[in-house]
Amino acid sequence: MTDPTALVTVATGYMAAKQLFAASELGVFSALALGPASCLELAERAELPERSARILGDAMVGLGLLEHRDGKYANTPVTEAYLAGQGGLDLRPHLAFWDALSYPHWLHYTSSMRSARPGPFELDEARMGVFMNGVQTYNALHAVMLAENYDFSRHHDVLDLGGLSAAFLGEAAKRNPGLTGTFVGTREFVEPARGSVDPAVADRISFHEADPLTDEVPGRYDAVLLEHVVHRFDAEQNQTILRAARGVVDPGATLLVLDFLLDGADGRRLDPVMAGEYLVIDGTVVHPQNEVHDWLAATGWQVLETRPLPGSPRVVIAEAV
Repeated sequence: MTDPTALVTVATGYMAAKQLFAASELGVFSALALGPASCLELAERAELPERSARILGDAMVGLGLLEHRDGKYANTPVTEAYLAGQGGLDLRPHLAFWDALSYPHWLHYTSSMRSARPGPFELDEARMGVFMNGVQTYNALHAVMLAENYDFSRHHDVLDLGGLSAAFLGEAAKRNPGLTGTFVGTREFVEPARGSVDPAVADRISFHEADPLTDEVPGRYDAVLLEHVVHRFDAEQNQTILRAARGVVDPGATLLVLDFLLDGADGRRLDPVMAGEYLVIDGTVVHPQNEVHDWLAATGWQVLETRPLPGSPRVVIAEAV
């Protein structure tokens, strides 16, 4: 008989997600930051019923997010790094976003697939705080993954054009003392980005208000970054932005297009999952990778490589011709 494990694993995925969200919110991972714990010790540290501690602990072991050694639960390197609250990049705000806002919104998913339109999504002041904290936290992860998987050392003047977060320039600048960055976008994105710059590199990052669809982009650069830009615009608008990027660099300069992209041939799971997320939340589009490559060719860029980033979007690396 054919093994149904793959089907059952996917079909129960929503249960696994909810268990992860609960373990994070209830402090399972931060409790284990104190060291490995038996079920009773975990229950006491997290102030949970022992039965709940065992269910969550075993669930996280089954998902590869905890280890079980000598009768005790322990964090894995990934949960210690991102969910234990021990400094560094804390992804718990993004899990809270997925749990409180995204998870219930997926109840509209089948209707969104029928219509290719988002479901109703209303944000009051409290929910807006969860939304912004979650989005900025996930962007911070993407910024770290880009800086760790792309060598910025040969660049001196980097433009973030029309992006969402100054974290990308900040991470690149922290790792490369000779790098300066410029963030150019509309006021709704420039003001929040200005306030989120790491003080350690704030003197090397400048901000300018300009709409890349209609305004002249100031400055001259040896690299341009489009982070989380292409999914927010249609084909014509994206080509306008790509031409604007080409207009502020010389031949041989680098373009980095960071976004989720559809490419069924490579079987990467994250991109189509996020395509569903973008559609159901706000109707924005995760474009096919080959279409983005065509836009680049039409606007003066030669694609060199498309590189998937761990737990993050892809980055298309191109060169000005």
